[in-house]
Amino acid sequence: MSKKASVERVTEFHGNDLDDLCEATDEAILDGSGFGWLRPPARPVLESYWKGVLLVPERELYVARLEGSIVGSVQLQVPAPNNEAGAHTARVSTFFVAPWARGHGLARGLMSDLEASARRQGFKFLDLDVRATQTAAISLYESIGFERWGVQESYALVNGEYVAGYYYSKDLEKTRKRRRNGKKSKSKQAEPAT
Repeated sequence: MSKKASVERVTEFHGNDLDDLCEATDEAILDGSGFGWLRPPARPVLESYWKGVLLVPERELYVARLEGSIVGSVQLQVPAPNNEAGAHTARVSTFFVAPWARGHGLARGLMSDLEASARRQGFKFLDLDVRATQTAAISLYESIGFERWGVQESYALVNGEYVAGYYYSKDLEKTRKRRRNGKKSKSKQAEPAT
């Protein structure tokens, strides 16, 4: 990420944050990555949605900034306290970067911060689902270790036609072990032979 690009967790909105986030959301929706919306909703609806996200204890909102303005987001959804059986898995939600802000490493940065939080909290898995048409997001997910485990042919109804959706999961323990093993094997390779 360049110096003008950053990622952070947001727990309250300041200054133009809410307006910036709504603008970026509108642009992402128009580009086809509107996490369910097909057309931008009325501004009060969108503002209420984002304000509501900050009120839900089981959601963490991460935003991407470019030159100080919010241009993207992702949410970490943790299981509700009554979901003991699913307490080991968190979900990725509402992931997007406005089209004009892409190419600065923000998408990868958002996912990296979200994953780091999930690991700190002890989650074993991260799950997500995505429309098959969101090829850039799919490429990113697969490049950072998410594995597709399912397809739903009628995942979304867009302009009167069904669009498939893909289901992904990332085993955080497996990738943690791989990273540890990779570091060990590199250090072993660097040792001189005796």
